[in-house]
Amino acid sequence: MMSNECKNLSPELEAKINEWLEWDQNPKTIGEIKKLVDNKDTEQLSKLLLTRQEFGTAGIRGQMVAGFAGMNDLVLIQTSQGLAKYLLQMDGSAKDKGVVIGYDGRHNSLRFAQLSANAFLTAGIKVYLFSTLVPTPFVAFSIRVLSATAGVMVTASHNPKMDNGYKVYFSNGAQITSPHDKNIQKSIVQNLKPWDGVWTKNPRHDNKCSDPLDIVSSNYFSRIDKNIFNRNTNIGSKLRVTYTPIHGVGHVYLTEGFKVCGFKNCFPVKSQMKPDPEFSTVTFPNPEEGKGVLDESFKTAAEEKSTIIIANDPDSDRCAVAEYEANESKWRIFSGNETGALLGWWQWFKHQSRKDSAKANDVYMMSSTVSSKILQSMAKIEGFNWLETLTGFKWMGNKADELEKSGKTVLFAFEEAIGFMAGTTVLDKDGISAAVEVLQLAAYLETERKCNLSQHLNHIYNTYGYHFSLNSYYICYDKDVIKSIFDRLANFNGPKTYPSKIGSYEIVRVRDLNRGYDSSTPDNKPVLPSSSSSYMLTFYFKNGFVLTIRTSGTEPKIKYYSEAIASPDNKNWSQIEKDLRDLIDQMIAICLEPEKNGIKPKQD
Repeated sequence: MMSNECKNLSPELEAKINEWLEWDQNPKTIGEIKKLVDNKDTEQLSKLLLTRQEFGTAGIRGQMVAGFAGMNDLVLIQTSQGLAKYLLQMDGSAKDKGVVIGYDGRHNSLRFAQLSANAFLTAGIKVYLFSTLVPTPFVAFSIRVLSATAGVMVTASHNPKMDNGYKVYFSNGAQITSPHDKNIQKSIVQNLKPWDGVWTKNPRHDNKCSDPLDIVSSNYFSRIDKNIFNRNTNIGSKLRVTYTPIHGVGHVYLTEGFKVCGFKNCFPVKSQMKPDPEFSTVTFPNPEEGKGVLDESFKTAAEEKSTIIIANDPDSDRCAVAEYEANESKWRIFSGNETGALLGWWQWFKHQSRKDSAKANDVYMMSSTVSSKILQSMAKIEGFNWLETLTGFKWMGNKADELEKSGKTVLFAFEEAIGFMAGTTVLDKDGISAAVEVLQLAAYLETERKCNLSQHLNHIYNTYGYHFSLNSYYICYDKDVIKSIFDRLANFNGPKTYPSKIGSYEIVRVRDLNRGYDSSTPDNKPVLPSSSSSYMLTFYFKNGFVLTIRTSGTEPKIKYYSEAIASPDNKNWSQIEKDLRDLIDQMIAICLEPEKNGIKPKQD
C-alpha cells in the first residue's frame, strides 16, 4: 500500500493515502499520489486528500489532478454513485426514466462521461449517453424530451484548459437547487467505494445504454424552425456573419441552426472551428472577456466582409455579439446587458405579432439581480411582468418552470454574463438559440427598419430610458481579506450600520444577502434568498443608480456591477455615463481600498 518513504504522517492522512491507492485504477493519478508520497510532500498530499470536491447547485468543477479535491476518474465515479443513489431515493421510477449524459471537448470529458454512465448502469438506471460532443443546453433540453429523471453534463464551460466539471439537471430540465445539492453531497460521502465493475464496463455494450443524439437534435431544431419569425426575411438577408465556437462544441450545432433559419452568408473562424482542449489560439476561452478572445474573429470578419460576429463559449451555453460600426471603422462588442435589452425587445415584439398570444399580465421576463433593469423599465410601459432572481440560471430556469406550470408565458430571461434563455425550449442559458434569435432580429432590422443592432439599441433606450452599466472585478485570493472588506461595509459607522453615501452619492436603500437584511422591507428581510456562505451587497442611490458588490462562487474575485437607470425624458446620456464612472471610482477607493487590501483589478 503506502510507500515506506513517507512515515511521519497523521493517521488521517495515512488512511486517505491508502484509501486512494486502494480505490483508484488510473495509472496516471495513482502515480501522482505515489510521487508526492515518495517526495514526502505532506502539504500537497493534505491539500489533495484531506478535502474533497464539495457538491453544490452547479455540481462540481476544478482542476484535473489526483486526489479527492481534484477532478479525476475516482472523484467522478464517487460523485455519480452518490447521485445515482439519491435519484433512486427521490424517484421510484428513476431506473426506467434514466439519466442523460453529455460531454464537451475538454481533456478527459468523454472518459468522465463513460465512467459516470457505468455508475448509473451499475445502479440499474437506464442511461442516455450521447455519442459525440454536445452543447450543454442539449442535456437540459433532452431531459424533457426523453422524460428522464436527471441529466449530467461533463464540462467546465469557459474555465481554463486544466479544469473540468460535472453539472447536474433535475427532471424538469433545470439546474438543481438547494437542498438537493447538500443531500447529494451526503449521498456521495455514503457511497465512496467504487462498485464492482464500475471501472471496467464499456457502457456502450450495456442494453440499458442508448444514444439520444438523433431524437434530441431533431426535436431541438424543429423547435428552432417552429420559432422562426420570418423565414423569407432570413433567406433574403444580405447580412454577412462570422461565427466562432472558440475551440468548443458549437460549430456543427449553430451551423445547423443557421441552415434551418435560412441564413446563407455565415462564415466560421476556421482556426477555432474544431474542438481543441488546448484552446490554442486564446489565453482564456471566455468570450465575455472581450477583444482578445475575438481577435481571430476580427480577422475572419475582415476577410469575409462580415458586419456581425457571433461567439459561443466552449460548451455553447453563452453567446457574445459584436457589430461593425462602419462610420467609426471599429467593432462594437455588446455587453450581456446590451444584448439582453435587444433580445428582450425582440421577444416582446414577436409575442405581440402573434395571433392569440397571451395577455401582457400573463407574460413574464426575468433577469438576475446583478443584470440590467432594462426589462423592468420595458415592463412598466408595456404591461408584462418582470421578475428579479439571484445570479445563476438555476433560479430563472426553475422559476420559468413554475410559471409555465401555472399557465403563464415566459418569453425571456438573461444575465449580464452573456447568458440568454429565449423562450422555454431550454430551461437554462442557451448560446445556440440566442445566436439564432440575434441574427433574426438583425435581419428584421436590416429589412424592415433599415437600421442595425446598435441603432436599434438606441431606439430602445429612447423609448424606455437610458441604461448604462459598468461591471468589473478585483482579484483576491485571501478569504480573510474578502471577509474584512464586507464586514467593514456592514459596520461602517458603528455596529450593524452601512454607508449612507459613497462620496457625494446618497444611498436610499441597502440590501445585504449575506446577512439577510433589506432596509426597504417592513421586517428588514430581503425578498430574495440569503446565504451566509457568500457575499452580495447592493446599494440603491437617490439618483437611480444601483451598485452591487459580490464574491464569486467559482473564482477568486470581488465583482462589482453598476447601472445608471434614467427616465425616457433624460437624454443627457454623456452626463449619466460620467456620473456612474465617478461613482465607481469613489466606490473602489472607499469600499474596496485596493492598496490597503492588496487586491488587483481586472487586466484587459
